[in-house]
Amino acid sequence: MAQTSIQKQEAKLKALNQKIKDEKNKIEQRLGKQIISQSNLDYANLSNDNIKELSKKIADFLNENQSPKQF
Repeated sequence: MAQTSIQKQEAKLKALNQKIKDEKNKIEQRLGKQIISQSNLDYANLSNDNIKELSKKIADFLNENQSPKQF
């Protein structure tokens, strides 16, 4: 019986971890979409190198200008 209870808890934990992962992915996708949209970038012109360069610039800007409060 204890084994079944542990298995149920493990299943719940696995489901919760997947839900967290899915939510993180949604946030990342929305953030990327908003940056692309508000910057009037063309999807056709975004190579992996361009994406990495833009990400670095955005991260540097945020790190330099971040107040003590988190977003």
